[in-house]
Amino acid sequence: MFSLHEPALFTRLRAARRVLVAGAGGGFDIYAGLPLALALRSAGKEVHLANLSFSDLYGLDTDVWLDVDVAAVRPDTAARGDYFPERSLAQWLDRQGLPATVYAFPRTGVQPLRAAYRTLLDHLGPVDAIVLVDGGTDILLRGDEHGLGTPEEDMASLAAVAGLEDIPERLVACLGFGVDAYHGVNHSLVLENLAALDREGGYLGAFSLPRESREGALYLDAVAHAQECTPEHPSIVNGSIAAAVRGDFGDVRFTERTRDSELFINPLMALYFCVDAPALARRNLYLDRLEDTALMRQISSVIAEFRDELPRQRPPRAYPH
Repeated sequence: MFSLHEPALFTRLRAARRVLVAGAGGGFDIYAGLPLALALRSAGKEVHLANLSFSDLYGLDTDVWLDVDVAAVRPDTAARGDYFPERSLAQWLDRQGLPATVYAFPRTGVQPLRAAYRTLLDHLGPVDAIVLVDGGTDILLRGDEHGLGTPEEDMASLAAVAGLEDIPERLVACLGFGVDAYHGVNHSLVLENLAALDREGGYLGAFSLPRESREGALYLDAVAHAQECTPEHPSIVNGSIAAAVRGDFGDVRFTERTRDSELFINPLMALYFCVDAPALARRNLYLDRLEDTALMRQISSVIAEFRDELPRQRPPRAYPH
């Protein structure tokens, strides 16, 4: 039973004792899950962090690996190059006196990614819940929309976690509504998908990340630290979310990477939209085709084949207000 005074996501997690918060789409996605992890930790839960990684994980020392496709990244983990969001987050966590291990998965197909999740879950002990976090909202697309954004990593994560049927709670939280417009996502269709999930009992509502909250303040600090660690490749997604949390609006400049784009920073970017992961997986039109994939490029090929077979795409719709 849900209540207005508590977001439904936290109601679903109330009984969980050990929670894994995992970035679904690679890169800096795990940063979008940091406020949730902090809130759950404050509620007395044991929280662990993981991320589908864009970093050069296969260049890591052998002692970093728990097993095949699961790396335990710590503040002092050595790597080639400066782009290493998992280590940047581990360093920030260490500065805050918090548990400072961030687990990382390589970019693989569904079968090895699910196996990697199982390896990590066995390592952590009984896990009651997994919260997949997407920086943006393209994980909410079902496949027949005019534009899908960058679906490969999100769909690998969703398929992998949806298949972990022994985990009592599997949820998805999206932060950064609107940031995927650059990649062709039409957000009126995102809202249409959320409405359909709501009719089926799979939508868990939305809530904001307040700037004046402890979680909001720490998130802003973590994003600023990440930008210092990767000055040549700062996260546009989390930079946009952070700007929205600060109360900025419109075409806000926080990195030269967006110099040729016009941004629309606004309060909707600071909202979490939350859904049930199995319900989201059931509504996806091609997720079952990804089940036997082993490589990320196979996922790309399957999605392209599915798109070629569509009799029609749902056209983009203008938001009328």
